[in-house]
Amino acid sequence: MEYTEAEIGRIFILRLEDGDRLPEAIENFAVNKDIESATVLFIGGADKGSQVIAGPDDGEAAEPLPMVGSLPGVSEAVGVGTIFTNEEDEPKLHLHSAFGREAKTITGCTRAGVDIWHIGEVVIWELKNHSACRKIDAETGFELLEV
Repeated sequence: MEYTEAEIGRIFILRLEDGDRLPEAIENFAVNKDIESATVLFIGGADKGSQVIAGPDDGEAAEPLPMVGSLPGVSEAVGVGTIFTNEEDEPKLHLHSAFGREAKTITGCTRAGVDIWHIGEVVIWELKNHSACRKIDAETGFELLEV
């Protein structure tokens, strides 16, 4: 385990609206508000056809071939994630969410594109004074958190 300490900065409360898209809406907000790192909570609705990503089908990360799943219908959603800048100093959202409709649930990373259905609520806690950032891992090709 590696770690760094951080301090809480500003706190933002966002109301996403019909058609806003994750991760772009949150990453664009982070750019506009100069947020380099944060903790993110998300709750709301996701539109049908939104896509989520799960790790490689065979569980091997040597050549990442993620599984992409589409939401079969409008779904309730809840998620938690982080924002950290990458090697180009761009804030990147890593948000995992569970999406439910009736008795079916799909869970995954929102980076493939999740469209908000009617409303999404987001709380962002800015993190300050730490050394964490995202860097490309040579072995996996993933943009991993480095502290």
